[in-house]
Formats: sequence, structure tokens, C-alpha cells
Amino acid sequence: MVVRALSFGAVAEAYERFRPGYPVELLELVTAYAGGPIGTALEIGAGTGKATRLFAQGGIAITASEPDAAMLAELHKHLPPNVTTLQAAFEDLPLDSSYDLVYSAAALHWTDPEGRWERMAALVRQGGVFTSFGVPIGLADPDLDEAARAARAPYLEDDGVPSPDGTSADLSMQWPGTELQQSEWFGDVRQVVIERLLTMSAHDYVGHLSTVSAYVLLAPADREEVFRRTLEVLPETVEINGQIHVHLARRQ
Repeated sequence: MVVRALSFGAVAEAYERFRPGYPVELLELVTAYAGGPIGTALEIGAGTGKATRLFAQGGIAITASEPDAAMLAELHKHLPPNVTTLQAAFEDLPLDSSYDLVYSAAALHWTDPEGRWERMAALVRQGGVFTSFGVPIGLADPDLDEAARAARAPYLEDDGVPSPDGTSADLSMQWPGTELQQSEWFGDVRQVVIERLLTMSAHDYVGHLSTVSAYVLLAPADREEVFRRTLEVLPETVEINGQIHVHLARRQ
């Protein structure tokens, strides 16, 4: 998992170009849940700043942490004035400050489960908010999705990241909500899905795949063959299921 977690720097520019951003509905959801002003926030695994820029719109003073220097350099190209950055993994963050909000966009699953929530609790002020969210992008058309899966299968059977705690996909509460519900430090755990459909060219969809760790770690020749085979089975334009899966919890 550590190798996958630190694989993104090699594709930082593609990550910024092809990964979709987050809509204002997400900021509104978190702000409403907080129930009051959010003055300070810590971002875990900021990447190139897709979520950073959204939360900066709320006038929040953000500390955006990211362990990968190349990803951080890409973030700096688009850095809002109310954001400071810190090159550090979650496990290395100093615990001498706490924040109104701690959030992680498609990055929490890369953190070490050992002591994860005790460390998180130290970073969120009492009464403050933790939220994690991600976009498990896939082709909206099930037939196209199956065709793409078959195209990559000889080289890559599964391109996703398994649930960190083994939660079955058919259960109502998904990770990290499952862990938050068991945590002594967090309460009022909620799971919300923001529905979203995106339309993009097949080439842009493959560009997105090029930023997914499972593909990044393929041998270059295999990766190119997977992308070639995928493009062969897709129409020129595809519709993407861009649902945002959000988990919220309050520090007790």
C-alpha cells in the first residue's frame, strides 16, 4: 500500500489535468454539518489541490499537507492565498495544533490504520468536524464498464482499492464510517452520497486511468496496451459515474 500511496508524483501533471474537481455542494454539505463558522482546516493528502481549492472558497485558513514533493509542486501552481502547505505524511504531522475541520479527499485509505483515529482526534478540536470523501469513478453504462474490465483483465483484474477494513460493498455503512462508528473520539457519524454524472472524451477517461495507482504500477508496455485495448472498446465520448461518497463525524 505504501508503494501505491507514493506512486502519484510520477503522474502529478496528469492528475491535475484529468482528475475531476469537487462541486460546491460538497463545501455546502460540510459547512451545514459543522453548524457554525469553520475558521481553520487541515487537509490530509492534498495532492494537486483539487479539494483544497474548493474549501478555500469558504474563506477557511487551510493547512494542506501532502507527502509527495511532485504533487505539492503541482498544487503550488494553483495555490489560493488562504492556503499554506506542509510536506508531510499524516503519520508525521505535528500534533501541537488542532483545527475546526480536518478533511481528506481520496487519500485516507493510504494512511496507517495503527493509531489512525487517536492521531486524528488530536488534530480535530473538540466539537470540530472530520470528513473524508472520494469519487470512485467508473463508466456509467454497465455494458461499457464490463467491456473495459474485460479489456484490462489480462493485465489487471481489479483497478480499485479494497476496503481498508474489509467492509462488504453491499453493507449500508461503508469505510471509514464503519471505523468512525467504533471510535471513542467521534460521534454523529453520517454517510452521504452526492450524485453526479460527468461526460468526457474516451481519451480523457483513459487519461484519468493513467493517474490511478493500479495502472501507474503496471510495467510501461502493459500499461500502454491496457489503454490501447480500453480505447478500442469505448465510443468517442463516455458518461462517467462521478458520485462523491462523503463521511462526516464530530469530535467528542
